[in-house]
Amino acid sequence: MALRLGGALKELRIHLCQTGAGSKGVREFIESCYVELKSSNPKFPILIRECSGVEPKVWARYEKGKEKAATLKDLSANDVKSIIGKLAKGP
Repeated sequence: MALRLGGALKELRIHLCQTGAGSKGVREFIESCYVELKSSNPKFPILIRECSGVEPKVWARYEKGKEKAATLKDLSANDVKSIIGKLAKGP
C-alpha cells in the first residue's frame, strides 16, 4: 500500500550518494517504491538530490516552515519507507 502524503506535510527532500554503501537502501527505495509513491501523490513535491559522499537523509517540511530530518544511513528500503511514513504523520 502506498503512503499518502499531504496534510501538515508540505515537502519531502531526500539526499543520497550515488555510489556510497550507506545510501544503498535509499537507492533501492527509489528504484522500487518511488513510482508508486509519486503515482499516489502526483502533486506532492518529493525532491531527490544526489551528491557524492553525502550522508543519506530525509527532510520533511511542515506547515509554518517547521522541518524534521532523519538519517537514512545503512537502512534497508523498507526501513526508509517506514521512516517516511512516520514523517508523513506529522511533526
